Amino acid sequence: MKIEILEKNDNNLRIVVKEVDVPLMNALRRIALAEVPCMAIEEVVMIENSSILQDEIIAHRLGLTPLKTDLDTYNLPEDCECQSEFGCPKCRVTLTLDAEAKEGTRTVYSGEIVSENPEIIPVSDKVPIVKLAKNQKLKLEAYARLGRGKVHAKWQPVSMCAYKYYPKITTPAEKCGDCQKCVDICPKKVLSYKEEKVDVRDLLSCNLCMDCVEACPKKPSPLKIEWEKNEFILSIESSGALAPERVLLEATKALGKQLNEVEELLKAEKAEEQ
Repeated sequence: MKIEILEKNDNNLRIVVKEVDVPLMNALRRIALAEVPCMAIEEVVMIENSSILQDEIIAHRLGLTPLKTDLDTYNLPEDCECQSEFGCPKCRVTLTLDAEAKEGTRTVYSGEIVSENPEIIPVSDKVPIVKLAKNQKLKLEAYARLGRGKVHAKWQPVSMCAYKYYPKITTPAEKCGDCQKCVDICPKKVLSYKEEKVDVRDLLSCNLCMDCVEACPKKPSPLKIEWEKNEFILSIESSGALAPERVLLEATKALGKQLNEVEELLKAEKAEEQ
């Protein structure tokens, strides 16, 4: 496997992966969505709520508020040595919210949530929780735990994880005259037209839709859209809970663990047959 980084920042990672096949890429995608754990609010204890929203709606909003995650410090509840439904400091984080509208109507944002661990806080301070009218209050205590996306979407560390084939475009060797139909129809502006010739302007933006080939008046079209075999572009957009490269790393670890379990199971079955 060969990897080349195309784009990388705090929340986005786009890489080229070579010498792999579709099953491996799809396994990494599905594991990133469903198996990589992150932190989210699971339980909310309402102490006082005089707002117009019901307790369940506020709890739902809190649960879907992305939290920064520390995988090295906390355990999954099922793996924690406490084995308690209430959790312990090694598998649970307590957060509190105490807001009141004294002067007039105000919006309570996620930035007002106070965590016992300054590292486990909302990814954004601007997520609206509830709007309070004058003299209304909201006071609660919430408990966050690690979980996996296969149980609930709030535990998905990514908002997008997808891959596509690496495109391969062959442009006409000869001049095309005044025809620009293939260039004009492309929504991604992959092609350009200069001096009566079609050229590739942005190869990686091609999504292999074939609209440009169908728009060409020449049959068969001298413009060819193909893809590189066993080469893919993988894009990961993190929710902010984990860095995108950490999501990819944890996905590869989880895949390796699952493959080892399958290997051990096959060995055991073979031993029984003998």
